[in-house]
Amino acid sequence: MPRTALRICPLCEATCGLSLTIDGSTVTGARGDRDDVFSRGFICPKGAAFGALDSDPDRLRTPLVRRGGRLREAGWDEAFEAVATALPALVQEHGAQSVGVVLGNPNVHTMAGALYPPLLLKSLGTRNLFTASTLDQMPKHVSSGLLFGDPFAIPVPDLDRTDFLLLIGANPVESNGSLCTAPDFPGRLKALRARGGTLVVVDPRRTRTARLADRHLAPRPGSDALLLAALAHTLLAERLAAPGALGEHLLGLGELGDALASFTPEAVAPACDLTATEIRVLARDLAAAPTAAVYGRMGSCTVAYGTLASWLVDVLNILTGNLDRPGGALFPLPAAGPRPRPAGPGKGFAVGRWHSRVSGHPEAKSELPVAALAEEIETPGEGRIRALVAIAANPVLSAPDGRRLDAALAGLDFMVSVDPYLNETSRHAHVVLPPPPPSQSAHHDFAFNGFAIRNQARYTRPAVPLEAGLLDECEIHARLVLAVAGLHGAAVPDAAAAVDEPVVLATLAKETADPHSPLHGQDPAHLAGLLAGQSGPERRLDLMLRLGPYGDLFGARGEGTTPAARGEAPGARQPDGERPGPDGLGLERLLAHPHGIDLGPLRPRLPGVLRTRSGRIELLPDPIAAELPRLHAALAERPAALVLVGRRHLRSNNSWLHNVPALTGGSNRCTLQVNPLDAARIGLTEGGRARITGGGGSLEVPVEVTDTVRTGVVSLPHGWGHDRDGARLSVAAAAPGANVNQLLDGTLLDPLSGTAVLNGFPVELTPLP
Repeated sequence: MPRTALRICPLCEATCGLSLTIDGSTVTGARGDRDDVFSRGFICPKGAAFGALDSDPDRLRTPLVRRGGRLREAGWDEAFEAVATALPALVQEHGAQSVGVVLGNPNVHTMAGALYPPLLLKSLGTRNLFTASTLDQMPKHVSSGLLFGDPFAIPVPDLDRTDFLLLIGANPVESNGSLCTAPDFPGRLKALRARGGTLVVVDPRRTRTARLADRHLAPRPGSDALLLAALAHTLLAERLAAPGALGEHLLGLGELGDALASFTPEAVAPACDLTATEIRVLARDLAAAPTAAVYGRMGSCTVAYGTLASWLVDVLNILTGNLDRPGGALFPLPAAGPRPRPAGPGKGFAVGRWHSRVSGHPEAKSELPVAALAEEIETPGEGRIRALVAIAANPVLSAPDGRRLDAALAGLDFMVSVDPYLNETSRHAHVVLPPPPPSQSAHHDFAFNGFAIRNQARYTRPAVPLEAGLLDECEIHARLVLAVAGLHGAAVPDAAAAVDEPVVLATLAKETADPHSPLHGQDPAHLAGLLAGQSGPERRLDLMLRLGPYGDLFGARGEGTTPAARGEAPGARQPDGERPGPDGLGLERLLAHPHGIDLGPLRPRLPGVLRTRSGRIELLPDPIAAELPRLHAALAERPAALVLVGRRHLRSNNSWLHNVPALTGGSNRCTLQVNPLDAARIGLTEGGRARITGGGGSLEVPVEVTDTVRTGVVSLPHGWGHDRDGARLSVAAAAPGANVNQLLDGTLLDPLSGTAVLNGFPVELTPLP
């Protein structure tokens, strides 16, 4: 008989609760969990296709090991032995920096991806870390680090209580939101308007999000920072800035006005291709709203001034007094995150603590630009990357100039890939370690709860027992951590005990040594014995929950359990819905509530979140001030005749989901969208083909003529290009599309964050017969 089981969806940042229908060990259906405390039954096409993804016949079921130049099926012990033999020897001969690590976007959608990569990096001792962040949100991490002292202190819009929402370069109706975890984003936008609020969308495309808006501005791509600077200038020049209670926490307000003095609406309007009046009206409306939130995403991050744009988003929230207040932009407080400490100066944040070997790119958040990976492999000399560990990563498609990286990967001495597919990147590996289908994995969102618009905690154990012959994903990661140290097989009978327990004991040792902790002076081993959980990862989750802001602290009491210590405002109203009682939160409490525990709406947390050296919000950090002249110089630049932007689709997520038949076809196509006026000027026709050329090469693509893109702009989606030999993606290969990132040569970067410029770069079009 079919049964049902709960599972948090891992396919985008919305983290919706699913109710799966299971026949035997096969997921035959998925619907939204109506009792989920966060998503309340919402489901998108990706979640509805969970079963098809789970049972994809192209998923690898056994490890692959390269023997005689070919990848062949192997046992787990053989695979880890190959890693344990090759990687330590390379490190011994060439040093720790001869190994690079690439972490792809799906890492943050799994428990294993949150718990184990830091341990892997520590074991390897390498600084050559590359992640999808430098193809996405790194500008926001850098700007938040500079403003607040913590790159993870990212305020999110209070969607359910705001009166005015300004979205810049974001299309959450199709992306489901990013750095703003919000199930049913479209419904929340409609609710905003239904209660009399205002939605303004700034985007060069008339997206599905823009169609919901009260006002849609379509500026020239890449001009986001100029527009935001002009909005901030107007607030200051017209004395509309009203930081209110934020004032006592601000440093540099006077200097900010001087720094933005030249970015008048009249000065920036030509570069933005908007009118000065449109800019001034938007600034005044933002200031006049009872509450407001400004939110920017991919379109404003993956551009030449991405860090400046990300900084200015929060500057606007600060100047209007909307940062850290209900209805504005607030800082989430995740259940498994660290317990807030008393307010005060911190260590601050800096970029450029070290630099890449070849081009000297500065690190940001301990990461180097993915765009620099190919040259770090190709270029001879000490420190050349000779081996690579790629976890849930497909940079051949996601990074600029995939052809160059493709060739570089082929020249590695050794590569190990943790991936369920043999894709465009993992096909180069010497060892492929496939994780099980998502139905066979437990799930808690460590990363996305830090960006959630409502505090809550949810955990689901595997919906389906682990299939014979497969290895749990956390076990794969734990054994990989051991293998890179040369340990494998019979030498490590219990990988979880060898990897997870030292983490537990070290965490408790640090906690009990902290004089501010209610656990100060207690025995770490005794406390470790009190942890619940059936596995190492569950015990670590229990530890994080119990030490977290809502945790039971192993029954201890002290200042760490008070609302003030959690960063809540004095006298804050207790949230509606269920929350932990006097016993606090831990794994057992979470397991007793399979639909999750609601921890209430976001609350003001300043000054507790600040970790700057001054202990205040540093409005004009030196690295930002040094970048503003470069932005000012853009006012005099002649805009390109034609620039390209990417686009999202509701039934896709980067390069992941093109092998699921239920999510392909229809409007989810790799077409070049061109405005009718541009099409007529160039000689393009609907359904015809065109050659598009950028700094990294040319592509031949089908043309879609549409007025949803403004003139001077073309749009091609990312994540396509499934046409390489050796990959095993049969559905994706049948409609491979074109890899838009091949138009880039990797030299266009936002200098502060190292993020690749993926939007607003110049291209040329030629019609093909």
